[in-house]
Amino acid sequence: MTPTRIADLTVEEFKDLIRQVVTETIRELFGDPDAGLELREEIKAALQRSLAAVQAGGETIPAEVVAAQLGLDW
Repeated sequence: MTPTRIADLTVEEFKDLIRQVVTETIRELFGDPDAGLELREEIKAALQRSLAAVQAGGETIPAEVVAAQLGLDW
């Protein structure tokens, strides 16, 4: 297969190439690095306990409060 030069592309082909490159770059930068990984059993159990506590009327802490407690700008 002979490599295609950018100069040989039509305007539409060039736009499609740019779209493809930008899409791939965005996926690399903002994709979920944990996608496809399994949670450890103890983490699953902790999350289930947390969800059950909230569903039972347990108190939640707003993210802004947690951030302030940790000295983070939110």
